[in-house]
Amino acid sequence: MRQAFVQGLCELAADDDRIVLLTGDLGFMVLEPFRERFPTRFINVGVAEQNMVGLATGLAEAGLRPYVYSIAPFAALRPFEFIRNGPVLHNLAVRIVGMGMGFEYGHAGPTHYALEDIGALRTLPGLTIVVPADSAQAATAILKTADRPGPVYYSLGKDDRLSVPHLDGHFALGHLDVIRRGADVAIIASGSLSIEAAAAAAALAGQGVAPTLAIVSSYNPDPEDDLAELLSGVRVAVSVEAQTISGGLAAFVSSVIASRGLDCRLWPLAVRDSPDGSSGSQAERWLEYGLDRAAIVAQALQAIGLGQR
Repeated sequence: MRQAFVQGLCELAADDDRIVLLTGDLGFMVLEPFRERFPTRFINVGVAEQNMVGLATGLAEAGLRPYVYSIAPFAALRPFEFIRNGPVLHNLAVRIVGMGMGFEYGHAGPTHYALEDIGALRTLPGLTIVVPADSAQAATAILKTADRPGPVYYSLGKDDRLSVPHLDGHFALGHLDVIRRGADVAIIASGSLSIEAAAAAAALAGQGVAPTLAIVSSYNPDPEDDLAELLSGVRVAVSVEAQTISGGLAAFVSSVIASRGLDCRLWPLAVRDSPDGSSGSQAERWLEYGLDRAAIVAQALQAIGLGQR
């Protein structure tokens, strides 16, 4: 999604000279197209993410449209108070780009995992959150939210090659994307794990199970009405996310089921334990934490009574 982001930002900046890009000494071999085209609107703040958000707040107050870029835990968690007290409380159009969702920086170890950013930032109602499932959807989301008033957080993945079948880059803020419909089990996915969820749904269909597959790609506004309508037609659902189980997708789906009084049981797949000191590829982390496509299939089969208990 990195290339989709910078291409979309260059497209926007060509028509809007208010757009500036700030980086926390990251984005090498990614952000150069913007820096080369708009050198006076590119600022490397250095390893100072809190100051970067503070600077962006001042730029937005002055009428500019700043985008700040860093690895997700450094973009969302380190400057959390600055995000809250700056663009959120003052309703300023600061765009925060958190790169490397979930375990994408797995080789760098737990300090670089982005497992809490969505849950933490969902506590700020004034902050729109965008979690694209693939590069094409990220490109659409960047353009469609460019003029949205108030701050936006983008949780982006690094992969620009893989895509979710039949999603076709569609993005509608505050709405679900339903990829397939089936009456047996609903799989609700978010972020880069949507690709694994799509593969799991296809595998289930091959076993005679009729799955629904839906993708949550934004919060604040939440796709609550869409999700309630979807879950009213199924008895069991599986949520899939590379986030801790508290505060993210599982919490959102659970709240919709409870508040709407739906006759649907949720089986969440998420990170339940604090990461240990090990590191590895994203695929290895998914396997270790039970988030890969095989784990999704197994959870869905158990949910409908066809798997091991």
